[in-house]
Amino acid sequence: MLLLIKWLIMTLSVMLASYIIPGVNVKGFFTAMWVALFIGIVNVLIKPLLMLITLPINILTLGLFTFVINALLILLVSSVIKGFEVKGFWIAMLFSIVLSVINYFFGHILGAK
Repeated sequence: MLLLIKWLIMTLSVMLASYIIPGVNVKGFFTAMWVALFIGIVNVLIKPLLMLITLPINILTLGLFTFVINALLILLVSSVIKGFEVKGFWIAMLFSIVLSVINYFFGHILGAK
């Protein structure tokens, strides 16, 4: 049940972030649900591997390279999911930051920790 609540929170976060940021288009609610699901899968399967591979550069940049990895993963999701479009790298980076902040606040308000 908690996993379903977190998925819906992420879906709402994707929808809200796409309304806030120009250059990010989500076709509809079901597309946002697929985006949220795929972002979750990518964060579980691919992100840890990328973090391990880029550990030296991440240490040199004091963790700021993580923003680059997040943006690249958002671009990967936008290339796979039809109906979800991100216009460029910097938009993807801004989207990932805004998405994280919104997701944190929704999770905190709704109690899905």
